[in-house]
Amino acid sequence: MHAIVVTRYGGPEVLVPVERPTPAPGPEQVLIAVAAAAVNPVDHAIRTGHLDHFVHGRLPVGLGWDVAGHVEAVGEDVHDVTVGQPVIGLLDDVLAPAAAYATHAVLARSALALVPEGTDLVAAATLPLNALTARQALDLLDLAPGQSLLVTGAGGGLGEYTVTLAAARGLKVIGLGRPRDEADVLAAGAAAFVTGVDGVDEVDGVLDAAELGPAALARVRAGGTFVAVNDPAQPAAERDVRVTTVHVHADGAQLAQLWREVEAGRLRLRVAATYPLAAAGAAQERLAAGGVRGRLVLLPGERPGSA
Repeated sequence: MHAIVVTRYGGPEVLVPVERPTPAPGPEQVLIAVAAAAVNPVDHAIRTGHLDHFVHGRLPVGLGWDVAGHVEAVGEDVHDVTVGQPVIGLLDDVLAPAAAYATHAVLARSALALVPEGTDLVAAATLPLNALTARQALDLLDLAPGQSLLVTGAGGGLGEYTVTLAAARGLKVIGLGRPRDEADVLAAGAAAFVTGVDGVDEVDGVLDAAELGPAALARVRAGGTFVAVNDPAQPAAERDVRVTTVHVHADGAQLAQLWREVEAGRLRLRVAATYPLAAAGAAQERLAAGGVRGRLVLLPGERPGSA
């Protein structure tokens, strides 16, 4: 199989194509022929060394969390999926020698959700990481219907999903984003939209997707909850506010529920551009430059120059 791995920290040049034997699925595992893999900020952060507190220099490692493709083989004790079925899933092992930036990937059956035949797998690959993070962050917040939630970075993929899922739980959602995001954030279910924290009244909780840190924490009432999206962005607790970080984990059952929200039209899938696997570095640099509306997706079956 073909894969892209990180051999050392640095710029796009440290992304190295490798050839490896296609792995066989073990018990309760499934081998996926990867059709699409979304590019995420976490991939860039691993490549540049900003997540070495997870990697600890144990390179090379694979990249890519979101995966969509077709089942190519199943391991022992897997009886509910068959070869050829389309699936989506999350690869959540930052130390994996190969991950979603590859032509094949092995996932636990419990990390996968089945999707219907004919599903646009490029679009479907944009769902797992952001949607599962949003769902699991809301579980951490543990707010009751009628309570208020400030979502920073509400115009991004994680932020938009959080707004939608929070509104469905009966929360009063205030979305914080750039002026251009207002219509989308309100359409996602926010009760109000702001461009900064200064005008925000006291809220019961915050999901800090924009990593505003102390500025967003200051808007949480005493005894409320603040959820960061990575450990370095977690501010020190104050005023008896519970401060924690969401560490997303694969969960096929949750992902299947989230896919039903897509089918119902409540969660949208946004693809900004596609790239061949060999152009993973270019895709990461484009994402890091900012301003991307939607997701960038790698297509392992594409040849260089086809983006």
